[in-house]
Amino acid sequence: MIFDTDVIIFAHRGNIKASEIIINTEDRQISIITYMELLQGARDKKHLKIILRFIQHFGFEVLNINANIGSRALLYVETFCLSHKMVMADALIAATAVEYNEKFLSGNTKHFTFISELDLCRFYP
Repeated sequence: MIFDTDVIIFAHRGNIKASEIIINTEDRQISIITYMELLQGARDKKHLKIILRFIQHFGFEVLNINANIGSRALLYVETFCLSHKMVMADALIAATAVEYNEKFLSGNTKHFTFISELDLCRFYP
């Protein structure tokens, strides 16, 4: 399962549901875009180290983007930027889940519900 950035943030902030889902999921994955979003959100060096340890401790596989993911993300932005306010990061994360054929867990489903080929799972904090 690929986790969206918001689910990881919920877990960091002590949300029990997010933590339990992460703990109880065997194959934990995040897009490299999610990884970068998490690192960019670090308040200081100490917080950055906490994020890095969290990703390592739970054994998240960081999925890289490739040409197919880039092309699919571009299509999502072209198709949905005006109608659904699709942004680059979300397009790349969704395209990663589709290309890797993995379930995608997000609490921000409104950002993704219009992508029909995405196996979207709703996280309720």
